[in-house]
Formats: sequence, C-alpha cells, structure tokens
Amino acid sequence: MNKTKIAVFVSGGGTNLQALIDAEKSGIITSGEIVLVVATNDKAYALTRAREAGIDAVVVDKKALGTQEAFESALIEVLDDYAIDVIVLAGFMTILSGDFTRRYDKRILNVHPSLIPSFCGEGYYGLRVHEEALKYGVKVTGATVHYVNEIADGGEIIMQKAVYIQDGDTPEVLQRRVMQEAEWQILPLAVELVSSKWRK
Repeated sequence: MNKTKIAVFVSGGGTNLQALIDAEKSGIITSGEIVLVVATNDKAYALTRAREAGIDAVVVDKKALGTQEAFESALIEVLDDYAIDVIVLAGFMTILSGDFTRRYDKRILNVHPSLIPSFCGEGYYGLRVHEEALKYGVKVTGATVHYVNEIADGGEIIMQKAVYIQDGDTPEVLQRRVMQEAEWQILPLAVELVSSKWRK
C-alpha cells in the first residue's frame, strides 16, 4: 500500500508543520507522508523547517499572481505535479474558494485555536482568538481540527481538545498553551486518521 501524499500549506513560522514533521518521525503519522510544503511568501520560516527536514517546498505568492483564480490555479498545478492526496492548512492565512475546496472535498484539514463554534470564522485567527476568549471570560478553550469548505472554519469537525484557562493568562501565554496542549496533539492524530482513509 502506498502512503497518502500530504501537502502542508503555511504562511509563517511553521510550528504546526514542525509538529507534523516530528509526528511522522516518531511514528504517529504512518499512513501519510509529507512530500510538499507550500508557502504564500518566501520569508516564511516554515520553508527553512521544510528544507531541514528534506521536504520539497514551493512559494505560491497570491499578491504576485494578482487574483484568487490565478493563485488557486497555481496551487492546483503544483498539487497535481506531486499527486497530492491530502492538504493540511497549518497557519495558512488565505481563504480558499468554494471551487477549490470542493475539488478536494474531505481532503483539506485545518487546525483552529478554539473549540469551534466559539471564536471562529472570518477575522478570527492568531492572537485575536485568544484575546476574545479571555475577554469573554470562558473557562475552557482549546483547538479544533476540521475539514475545510468555503465557509471560514465552517467544515465538519474531525477532532477537538480542551484546554483550561488559568488565572493571569495573557493572550500570548494562552496561545502557547493551546498550541502545546491541543494543536500539536490533535493535528497529527487527525492527519493520520484522514491519511488512512485516502491511502491507496
């Protein structure tokens, strides 16, 4: 049986990418193999992580391409070149159209730093998610891995993990704890689960 070919889409530092690379090395991800990293800009530190792990990486720059259509068409071309089965959005800061997500139905995963349906949707990313959780006064937050459709954070939930908010948490402290205790735990497990379904 061939392993499911995985592409990871990134825009920044690539901490979730690193969690996936580590999970593949340690045998948590066995059904799939990360064969490609796609970054939206050439400054993304995630490109360095990919290089150090011996994974091919390409930059597809939406600004340079000008339109959503040209951007997605360039993405499809590179995904086809690598015969990609599953796409993981790991800190990917671009919304994908319905045309694109339907093409890869149930094959695109995203990790979001809250328990969906709380603190999610358009504009909810990065520190803002944790700022809003603290402002609202919730006692429990966490992370969600979900399938991606045309609605921001609107796809079917695959996995969730809760994280308790502690007295004195700042958005930065909470962000770090949600990453360590939830995102980096469930993202590899969800990727393995989905990869096992698409294995040929």
